[in-house]
Amino acid sequence: MAHFLDNRVAVITGSGQGVGRAIAITMAREGARIVTNNRWRGTPGGDAETTAREIIDMGGQAVPFFGDVSNFGVAHQLIQTAVDNFGRLDILVNNAGILGRYNMVWDTTEEDWDRCVDISLKGSFNCIHHASGLMRQQRWGRIINTTSANALGGYGISPYCAAKAGIIGLTKAVAWELGAYGITCNCYGPTTRTRFSTGEEREARLKKMCEEGLITEEQYKEQTTQSEPERAAVPLVAYLCTDEAANINGQSFRVKWGIVSIYSEQAEEKSIAKEEAPWTIAELVKLVPEVLLKRY
Repeated sequence: MAHFLDNRVAVITGSGQGVGRAIAITMAREGARIVTNNRWRGTPGGDAETTAREIIDMGGQAVPFFGDVSNFGVAHQLIQTAVDNFGRLDILVNNAGILGRYNMVWDTTEEDWDRCVDISLKGSFNCIHHASGLMRQQRWGRIINTTSANALGGYGISPYCAAKAGIIGLTKAVAWELGAYGITCNCYGPTTRTRFSTGEEREARLKKMCEEGLITEEQYKEQTTQSEPERAAVPLVAYLCTDEAANINGQSFRVKWGIVSIYSEQAEEKSIAKEEAPWTIAELVKLVPEVLLKRY
C-alpha cells in the first residue's frame, strides 16, 4: 500500500512529546524516515529516543538527536544526522519552542526574551539555513514552521508573541527565496493540549486574566479546553509535506479542534496621498481618523 510520504526523510524538532511527537509518528506511518529531536535525554513525559523507539517498534525507521537548535552548530549537526543515516533530507518541521514565563513586558527580563526568541525564531532559522542547501540541490523540499494565534498579540507573553510573529515573516521570506527550487515553506498555529498549554498555574493565571477583563470568557474557555495534538494539528502538517501540496507556499494556517483556517495576507487597505510633501500634523489629525481609520 502506497503512503503519502514514502521514501521521504524528515527532521522534526521538539518531537520528544506533544505535537512534535504526534507529527513524527504520523509521518512515519505515511512512510517517512524520521530524525526526532529534543534538547535533553530523559525529559519527563518522553524524549527524542522514546519517540524514535515508538516509530521503530511499529515498523518504521527513526533515529534520535539530542541538542538545542538555538545553537547554530548544533542545528547543523541535526540536519547532518538525516544525511548520515538516510542519505538525504526532504522535510523539515520546526516545532521546537517554549512559551516562557508569564510576565508583563515591564517585568520580562532579557533572559526571558532571549530564551523564547532564540529557541522558537532563531532555532527555526538555524535549521532552515542548514537544510535549504540540501533541498536546493535536489530541487524538492518541504519546510513547516510553527507559529501561534498569539502572533497577533497576547497578555503577559510578549517574547512568545514576538517570536511567533517573526516566524510568519520568516516563513514568507523563505517561501519567496526557495519557491523556484521546488521547495515550499508554510507555517501553522496549533491550538492543542500540550505540557506547555496545560497545568494548574497556567489555568489559574488565565482565570485571573478573565476576571480582570484582560481576556474574554470565550478566550478563557478556548485556552483551557484544547484538543489532543493528533486531532488538532498533525493531519494538516503531514498534508503540507506531500506532493499534492506543491502549490501551497508562504501560507499561514491555524488549526483548532476540527477547524482548519488560513490567515489573510497583509496588504495595504487604505491610503491618503499628497503631492506636496510632507504632511502636516494638522492634516494627519484630520485625515487619519476620517480615512485610514474609518470604522476603526
